[in-house]
Amino acid sequence: QVQLVESGGGLVQAGGSLRLSCAASISIFRLGSMAWYRQFAGKQREQVAAITSSGTTSYGDFVKGRFVVSRDSAKNTVYLQMNSQQAEDTGVYHCKAIKFSATYWGQGTQVTVSS
Repeated sequence: QVQLVESGGGLVQAGGSLRLSCAASISIFRLGSMAWYRQFAGKQREQVAAITSSGTTSYGDFVKGRFVVSRDSAKNTVYLQMNSQQAEDTGVYHCKAIKFSATYWGQGTQVTVSS
């Protein structure tokens, strides 16, 4: 079992920045990959960014260079730095980890961008 705990959400003005954190209960190198998803009310979750165990990163098309996913192996934590935020970024952001055939999710953290 893997526990994921997100933090760092909150209220930010349009154009501002937030950094989200996802702390894992085990070494992140034991996980196949980790990713950030976001979910809008009544909609399915969409992937924002991902980072593999080898450090390869990928982003959703809508990110357009505004976000950066990174990790700190010493803290077993993955981060999502969000810059130039827009009202459309408002939603609940979830962390996901994959270990072998199992998928784990965090409880999510709310991000609200005011225009």
